Amino acid sequence: MVRIYRFCGVRPERSIAPAIAAVPYDVVTADEARAIIKKNPRSFLRVSRPDAELADIPADDARIYERAKENFDALLTSGEMQRDPAPSMYIYRVRQDGDEFLGLCSCLDVDDYRTTKIRRHEQTRYDKEEDRTRHIGTTKTHNGPVVLLYQDTNDLFKFIKSLVPATAVPDAEVKADGGGIHQIFRITDPAVLAKLEELFASVPALYIADGHHRAKAAVNVADRRIAQGLPAEGDASRFMGVMFAHNRVKIHGYSRLLTDLGTFTHETFLSELRKYFEVKPYGRVDGRQFNIPPKVKSPEKYHIVHMYLAGEWFECTRLLEKGAAPLESLDVAVLQNYVLEGMLGITDPRGDARLQYLGGARPVADLEKLVDAGTYRLAFAMQPVRVATVLSIADANGVMPPKSTWFEPKLLSGLVVHTFE
Repeated sequence: MVRIYRFCGVRPERSIAPAIAAVPYDVVTADEARAIIKKNPRSFLRVSRPDAELADIPADDARIYERAKENFDALLTSGEMQRDPAPSMYIYRVRQDGDEFLGLCSCLDVDDYRTTKIRRHEQTRYDKEEDRTRHIGTTKTHNGPVVLLYQDTNDLFKFIKSLVPATAVPDAEVKADGGGIHQIFRITDPAVLAKLEELFASVPALYIADGHHRAKAAVNVADRRIAQGLPAEGDASRFMGVMFAHNRVKIHGYSRLLTDLGTFTHETFLSELRKYFEVKPYGRVDGRQFNIPPKVKSPEKYHIVHMYLAGEWFECTRLLEKGAAPLESLDVAVLQNYVLEGMLGITDPRGDARLQYLGGARPVADLEKLVDAGTYRLAFAMQPVRVATVLSIADANGVMPPKSTWFEPKLLSGLVVHTFE
């Protein structure tokens, strides 16, 4: 069963939380982070993306990680961030676009990751994994929360929601650039904390939704400390996560963009594509949408991909195979098999420069603009994967293709930090 732990979080002083809170380190480039820091020198990106301040140094240089530590220590020394006096847990609430997401922030045990009580559905890349391993090991912080899901079968969500009544005043509140409101509520009542620990003790597994590299890096840090004969117990064997009920998050599709059609022309590409899909003109779409609604009848019986090529949208459909395993039933798997690899020879969807991705929380109009401007030749807009499908793949130790899911909410860094010695 899952173990959760209280910890003394390091948090920004309430009045400057909006200045310190930052987007996750992996959603911005070094140049973008540098521009944010220039505009706002308090941004937590100075800790999570220190390479933005040391542009002339290789990204894997030890000085990069030392700069992160220096910047974090400076926030503590100045009092801009302060350590809570007693172990706590935290409610992380996000309100955006009419939705409310409510998660519990606590520490989790790396051994639950090793024994797959904390389950994953995505492979990690060594370079990204090593970057976060060195970052965590040098700063001795977990400063970007891992987002996880729990199957809400015992009214866990109902109890967590009861902890933040309408009159509750948040300990921090930040309005993100996308318009969402992010709030932190500290939980200190020993009886409530004990009740949370008891409830999660009956949860058989957690599922990583976002932060696979951060979770694996935390395990790496603990393993290396053991190998070096350093203490690897208590906080050093834990990492920070925010847990959401599986039926109270959103998943968007993750769009694909291609720089060229290989050896195909517009006409021959469509002709070849029709060997694997039924391809029909879709007509106009609402560019403000995140997902394109299917027009095919009984969409649950089909693989569905929407393609934008030469200023026109097409709906590409293919009947689901009876008895297909969860992985084989994914639209992204079928697209990879028949089109990206089969037609265009893209065998490495993680590394082939011809293939790029656009996160799901972006309007369809962004795809049209990129293709119309000539930056890309065509775009594929994917349907969202069902949460139940993600969980079933994780339960079977399966690995989804890269960029299969875009979970909402996306959490900010710097609102709560877990430290160890």
